[in-house]
Amino acid sequence: MSLMRLQKYLSSAGFCSRRKGEEYIKDGLVTVNNQVVAELGTKVDPQNDRIEVNGTLVQADQKPVYIALNKPGEYVTSCDHPGEKIVLDLVDIPERIYPVGRLDKDSTGLLLLTNDGRLHHRLSHPSFDHEKEYEVTVANHITDGALRSLEKGLPVMGTKTRPAKIKRISSKRFRITLKEGRNRQIRRMVGKVGGRVIGLKRIRISNIKLGKLSEGSWRYLGEKEKEGLLETL
Repeated sequence: MSLMRLQKYLSSAGFCSRRKGEEYIKDGLVTVNNQVVAELGTKVDPQNDRIEVNGTLVQADQKPVYIALNKPGEYVTSCDHPGEKIVLDLVDIPERIYPVGRLDKDSTGLLLLTNDGRLHHRLSHPSFDHEKEYEVTVANHITDGALRSLEKGLPVMGTKTRPAKIKRISSKRFRITLKEGRNRQIRRMVGKVGGRVIGLKRIRISNIKLGKLSEGSWRYLGEKEKEGLLETL
């Protein structure tokens, strides 16, 4: 394959528009062979160069893979973490894939893995409003007032969380649906209302549900699931 301009490659690979690619380059978010490239005229060799945007590998002409995994506790959501068990240890396929977003080491439940860089970017970025639903277990009874506070939003890490959807399951369990995903957000929110999370499981991302997938197991997404997910791009 001949050399091409970096922003054109990002577009042709389906990762983003050419204009958006130029913005990523100007912002210093694009690396070629692990070196930041900030010049728009830079040319790359897609066959031999490793091109990443904000840590996400961009690849063209590859078969897209979409996987749902039920992450167990004690596994780190990472492609490489020396001394720790990582989620990729649970999926044995020839394609190179990476997790979409993160789940804390102690959290369990639905995690998507893919080699589709564009989907990875869109689902990982909070500005695209994709819903993520969690089942939360707390150490002690949580009041209706506390749940209303979680629903309206709370000051966390310097800014107020966006409104959430809440459904009580029992005195110590509830479901919460968010359209953002800050670091340990639910645990911090519950702490703000005087509670302590002892169990956190993600059960849905956008139109993809965890369902009856057993912990530690994975499956390929079905055609309708993929279509529904890709419609959001």
